[in-house]
Amino acid sequence: MKRRDPATRPDDADLDALVGALLSLREPAELRAFLDDLCTPAELEALCDRWRVIPLLQQGVPYREIHDRTGVSVTTIGRVARCLERGAGGYRLAAERYEQTLPHDAAH
Repeated sequence: MKRRDPATRPDDADLDALVGALLSLREPAELRAFLDDLCTPAELEALCDRWRVIPLLQQGVPYREIHDRTGVSVTTIGRVARCLERGAGGYRLAAERYEQTLPHDAAH
């Protein structure tokens, strides 16, 4: 495994190539297969943990209660909350669009 400075980000061209690959996938099953190939089980679990806490944070559920409900660490919950509040807007946009895909009675 590469040793990286945790503060570094991927090269823009490499990140653009990954984004392009993700956007090229047309069906949920294709994206799921790509993620299964791309990520380790631990990486997928971490991604799912982050995604799972977003609606709870948006509902104003306290961090400790989110941890008790989900098992996600308070540190991870705090990181996600900071991104929701001051990040690039990706979590918020994805959550809004995802909520629009849900049946009305399942959205809340």
